[in-house]
Amino acid sequence: MSASPSSSAQAAREALAVRLQHLRKDAGLTGKELSARCGWHPAKTTRIQKGDAPPSDGDIRAWCAACDADDQADDLIATARAVDSMYLEWRRLHKDGMRKVQQDWNALHEQTRVCRVYVSNVPPGFFQTPSFATALMEQITRFQGTPNDVTEAVAARIARSRFLYEGGHRYVVLLEESVLRYRTADPEAMRGQLRHLLAVMPLASVSLGIIPFAAQRTVWPLEAFYLHDDTVAVVETLTAEIKVTQPRELADYAKAFVGLAEMAVHGDAARDLIRAAIDALE
Repeated sequence: MSASPSSSAQAAREALAVRLQHLRKDAGLTGKELSARCGWHPAKTTRIQKGDAPPSDGDIRAWCAACDADDQADDLIATARAVDSMYLEWRRLHKDGMRKVQQDWNALHEQTRVCRVYVSNVPPGFFQTPSFATALMEQITRFQGTPNDVTEAVAARIARSRFLYEGGHRYVVLLEESVLRYRTADPEAMRGQLRHLLAVMPLASVSLGIIPFAAQRTVWPLEAFYLHDDTVAVVETLTAEIKVTQPRELADYAKAFVGLAEMAVHGDAARDLIRAAIDALE
């Protein structure tokens, strides 16, 4: 497995840095000469070329102008923006509240034919009830200190559940048993959430497996990830949403999902675990 789910973003950042370095070399410029033409300290050029500092649009235009390669500026700027979108801090994403992010997720799910999901913390958004989603989003908003638009964000999140019913979408979901037991919401909301899991299990679009506490681990518990077809994996950490697109890492997530699925129980055995979690709330 990769050392960090952010490595795809770092690899893309480094690839952009290499392109800029080649541009400088093709122009026959040293780092100091390019820095002088751009009007900044040579240390900045070094940081950009190492991938330690993301260049701004203005930096890229100045770099290209210094290398007599203005025609490449727009393409490089587009590449830099794509790299920037691979690793996004939640506080940045939620700076105006959570609704917009939820709507963006809905757009991604609309394009996805098969979504493989592994979660070790909370049920995925498309399985959440309004009461559970409200409790969770209020916690997130308080923790991040971002604007509170929980009512609107919950409505956008719950709208995602339509993909379970409209056809053309398949959701293969693995939950750690801990997800059933964490008291993320009050007992009434938790009961409603767990009963909702039982209600969606028979849907033709859904495969729901649960990894029991007692399962012999062959893959350790991981951060939550959503594998959309075979094109992008969205990984959720405490501080950021990370979009993994590098083929090698996508293969790692697919491999991990297979291993996690082998430990999961389905059907009546999964229902028994959910019902036991409901009984524990009584």
